[in-house]
Amino acid sequence: MRFFVGLDVSSFDMKGCILDQDGAVVATFTVANNMPGAMELKQRILDITADTEVDILKIGLESTSVYSFHPSMFLHHDSDLKALGAQVFVMNPKQIANFKKSYSDMNKTDAVDAFVIADYMRFGRNTMSVVKESQYVALQQLTRSRYHLIQTMTKEKQHFLQHLSFKCNTFSQDVESSVFGQAMMDLFLEKFSLEELAQLPLEDLASYLQARGKNRFPDPKAVASSIQKAVRSSYRLDKVVEGSIDVLLATSITVIRSLQQQVKEIDKTIERIMAGITQTVESIPGIGPVFTAGIIAEIGQIERFDDETKIAKYAGLYWRTHQSGRFTAEDTSLSRQGNQYLRYYFVEAANSVRRQVPEYQSYYAKKYREVPKHQHKRALVLTARKLVRLVDALLRNHQLFVPEREREAMT
Repeated sequence: MRFFVGLDVSSFDMKGCILDQDGAVVATFTVANNMPGAMELKQRILDITADTEVDILKIGLESTSVYSFHPSMFLHHDSDLKALGAQVFVMNPKQIANFKKSYSDMNKTDAVDAFVIADYMRFGRNTMSVVKESQYVALQQLTRSRYHLIQTMTKEKQHFLQHLSFKCNTFSQDVESSVFGQAMMDLFLEKFSLEELAQLPLEDLASYLQARGKNRFPDPKAVASSIQKAVRSSYRLDKVVEGSIDVLLATSITVIRSLQQQVKEIDKTIERIMAGITQTVESIPGIGPVFTAGIIAEIGQIERFDDETKIAKYAGLYWRTHQSGRFTAEDTSLSRQGNQYLRYYFVEAANSVRRQVPEYQSYYAKKYREVPKHQHKRALVLTARKLVRLVDALLRNHQLFVPEREREAMT
């Protein structure tokens, strides 16, 4: 006998619907979205399946952030449900919404949604459980938080550059050094006026940069000279306006440094968890521990995917086919669906790998030359798609990366 349990989860409760293999409603119920409610849900499933030979037991929930996380993990790890061979699926709400369109006469209620989820599974549309083992769940929370910190830091740096253009409008054009380096940040924290920077002896400014930059400038005097050139060619602000801009610059610097420190702390914890996970992705030159962790966290157990095409689709690294009759469109857009975090880490990793692996560098260059516009973005996404195949092969076969020349020599 096959049973399909659909759960519509909210912050307060879970509406449930159990269907049998013929689509008949076996039970409907509502339980609280907490531990006692989950225990009651489990017991209902056990009571219904008692004295019945269970061939398939699938439990499905929509992915609703933290609301679905706890019940899905509870059901996934419960030993009694495991004994029945239960599988837990957390599904994309868009897929459920599209499937529901086939029921034109249905209203929008939680009970109906639970039925649709159960029926979606009964038709076998779900192929992959998104629930992961504990170490992947922990890693995913860290890598996703890191992703959001990086996005926040990028926006804050944009605000900083905007404020900097008010204080010294030619700084970013004339200064041959990173605006966000330690010494540069300290320079703006000192709240020097443009006149003070312009009048500061070149040797003193160079010494300041060298000391604050911990001797990392190859030519501090040249950098100091470019700073003074930018200062002298920039517009002057009213003292009141310049004072307010200085406060904003200092605030942005404080925020950026705080975010950088948080990222460092997260990276330490990621490194500690990754030490306990067996993987070979980091053997790829240029991919590094951070991108590896992001990819591993979202993929989880490689066995959840039938092949690399499923990983690519899960990441949204695929192009829709538009075909009608004898017509097939040549120019189609990249899918807007998929796991944004996995897509981000694959694309960022591909950008790093292409700089160190000749095979990927050549592939990127070839794809770059194929089109007249959006060359970098298109070539990078295609390179990321190629990287998916490599990552899948390494994880599935437990192999280390072998450069193309060595692979050819072995054959």
